[in-house]
Amino acid sequence: MILPRAADQLLLPVRPLFVWFTLLIAFALNLVPLGRHPAMPDFMALVLVFWNVHQPRRVGVGLAFAFGLMMDVHEGAILGQHALAYTLLSYFAITIHRRLRWFTVPSQAVQILPLFGAAHAVSFIVRIIAGGMLPGWELLLAPVFESLLWPVVTWVLLAPQRRAPDPDENRPL
Repeated sequence: MILPRAADQLLLPVRPLFVWFTLLIAFALNLVPLGRHPAMPDFMALVLVFWNVHQPRRVGVGLAFAFGLMMDVHEGAILGQHALAYTLLSYFAITIHRRLRWFTVPSQAVQILPLFGAAHAVSFIVRIIAGGMLPGWELLLAPVFESLLWPVVTWVLLAPQRRAPDPDENRPL
């Protein structure tokens, strides 16, 4: 089996309960009232893209749309603003997921920066069309922070899959 260059070992299958748990934790982090500064990274978008890249059959566009609607309801935004942004983000993440896995994790962060930028641009355009206020130049920092968090999120969310399937003192793997 030919492994991507970025894969240094075979990973165990991910548990569906873990995927749901991480998505709910990311949603909860977006719900925490941290002042919602325009430069604040969107944790839900970050985790959605991660699972779209690593498990595209488990986490798809429909789930992104559902979480987007929940974010719209929570923030009191135009119904469909986050849903559209998350749906487009997930679609393009699934589109490039095979190519993206061949890169190292820092290179992946650079590759997904335009995805995060486009998602924030879509959300911004919908907000402006509806007559919202301009959030300021800080909005440009959010995709950068999300890309900088990509290696951390990758390391944390792949950690449960890196464990040995049968720990044994005779086998050092």
